[in-house]
Amino acid sequence: MDFALSDEQEAVREAIARICTRFDDKYWHDRDQTGGFPHELHQAMAEGGWLGICMPTDYGGAGLGITEAAIMMQAIAESGAGMSGASAIHMNIFGLNPVVVFGTEEQKARMLPPLIAGREKACFAVTEPNTGLDTTRLRTRAERRGDRYVVNGQKVWISTAQVAEKMLLLARTTPLDQVRKRTEGLSLFYTTIDRARVEAREIPKMGRKAVDSNQVFFDNFEVPVEDRIGEEGRGFEYILHGMNPERILIAAEAVGLGRVALARATQYAKERVVFERPIGQNQAIQHPLAEAWMQLEAAQLMVMNAAWRYDRGLSCGAQANASKYLAAEAGFFACQQAVMTHGGFGYAKEYHVERYLREIMIPRLTPVSPQLILCFIAERVLGLPKSY
Repeated sequence: MDFALSDEQEAVREAIARICTRFDDKYWHDRDQTGGFPHELHQAMAEGGWLGICMPTDYGGAGLGITEAAIMMQAIAESGAGMSGASAIHMNIFGLNPVVVFGTEEQKARMLPPLIAGREKACFAVTEPNTGLDTTRLRTRAERRGDRYVVNGQKVWISTAQVAEKMLLLARTTPLDQVRKRTEGLSLFYTTIDRARVEAREIPKMGRKAVDSNQVFFDNFEVPVEDRIGEEGRGFEYILHGMNPERILIAAEAVGLGRVALARATQYAKERVVFERPIGQNQAIQHPLAEAWMQLEAAQLMVMNAAWRYDRGLSCGAQANASKYLAAEAGFFACQQAVMTHGGFGYAKEYHVERYLREIMIPRLTPVSPQLILCFIAERVLGLPKSY
C-alpha cells in the first residue's frame, strides 16, 4: 500500500500550481466583486492541455484518470482560486464523461476536440426547479419529430450557461406514465445552444460571482438526432457515469479550499500579536486549526480512495459520496476557523477568508445534499430500509 503521489501525479500538481500563480489574490478579489467568467484561467488551462486531462489521447486529451483530475482540481482551489477557479474548469472533466463512454466515434471526434482545445465551453443541464434531486421525475420534454427532438421545459442552477456554447442535456423522451421504471424514458443530448430558443437568466447568489448560475428555459428548442448520446430512453443510466467523478472532483476542490483557508489562518496566527504574544501561542487558536488539519487529511484519503476505485473500474458510489460529504464538512470547518482566527479582520474582504467561507457552501450544498448522502450510505452500505 503506497499513499505517495507518483512522479507523474506530482508533476501534474506542480504544473497546475505554476499556472495558478498567474492569477493572484487581486485577480480573484476582482472577479468576486465584479463577476465575469475567468476566461484567462480557462485559456491558460487549455494552452497547457489540461482541459482534456481525462479524455482519450485520440481526441487531444491526456488520457489520465480521475485521480489526476482530482489532483488538478485540488491544486486550482488551493491556489486561492477557490470554487471560482475550480468551477470554471471542472465541467470539462466530469461533464463529458458520458460522451467518452457512450458516444459514437463520430460524436467523440466532433464533440471532444473543441472542448479540450478551449474553443468551446459546456454546461450541464439536469436539475429542475420542481424535482430537485429526484432526477427520475424530470419534466423537461424532448419530443422526436423526424430527424430532430423538440425540447420544452426548464432547468435551474445551471452553471456557465451564460458563456457556454454547448449543453449536456437530460430530458424525458417517454412520459413517466408510459415506462416500466422511473429511470427509463430519459435521454441524454450534447448539443449547441440556440440562444433564440434557450434563455438563461442569471441567479444572483452568495458567492462565486465569477461563474454564473442560471435558470434556463427551453421554448421549442430543436436538437438534431445525431446529438443524442447512446440509445433513446437510457439517459439516466448514462448520466451516472458523470455523477461519481463529479462528487470526487467537488470533494477534491473542497479539500483544496480548506487547505488554503487553513494556511491563511495559520500564517495570521503566527503574525498577529495581542497581549505581547502571537495569538497562535494560545491553545484556543491552536486546537481548532489542528483539528481542521486532521479533518482535511482524513477527507483527502477518502477522496483519493474514491478516485483510485473509479479509475480501476471498481464500485465507488459509496466512496465518492462519502468523500464529497467528508471533504465539504472538513472544508467548511477550516474556512470557518480561518475567519474566526482572523477575528474582525476575517470579515474584511482584503484577507480573502470571508470569500473562502462563502464559496465552501457550494460543495456542502451541491451536487447532492449531505442528508441524501447519509441516506445513500444508510441504505446501500448498511442495508437499512429506504427512508424516502
